[in-house]
Amino acid sequence: MRTDPPATLSIAVTVNGKQIVRTVAARLTLADFLRDELGLTGTHLGCEHGVCGACTVFVEGRSARACLMLAAQTDGLRVDTVEGLDQFEEADRLRQAFAERGGLQCGFCTPGFLVAAVELLRDPDAEKPLTADSVREALSGNICRCTGYQGIVAAVLDAATPAGSADSAES
Repeated sequence: MRTDPPATLSIAVTVNGKQIVRTVAARLTLADFLRDELGLTGTHLGCEHGVCGACTVFVEGRSARACLMLAAQTDGLRVDTVEGLDQFEEADRLRQAFAERGGLQCGFCTPGFLVAAVELLRDPDAEKPLTADSVREALSGNICRCTGYQGIVAAVLDAATPAGSADSAES
């Protein structure tokens, strides 16, 4: 005899450092949970197929597409959204560099790019120093219709070299 899965599940997830306990629909995506249940609208929904990267968040410190995950899959895990990036020292440098380098226009893709860029800058296995090609490769899962990517790549390269460091004095 076949039994249907439960229609709802109780989850306990840490979002941006805050413990959340909720009952959610079993088929509710993480993106919809973050946006509709928690009001964290920085996680954008673009393609809803995991292609554009606008919904990129951190799950347990690794980037993930929130449109492809179910909220129930995050039970017991930590999720960080673009609204929670302040905990990472790279976030302010990235935001400033994006503004200075024209790394955003309409801004729809920016949250996903910021999450992906924070991950790149924090990755101890990433080839350093970063190059334009390595940044393009690392961000290739994110799509932007407006900027042509040059400003985004330049911003990440700027943020990779903190002001006042020996490397930034050479540029």
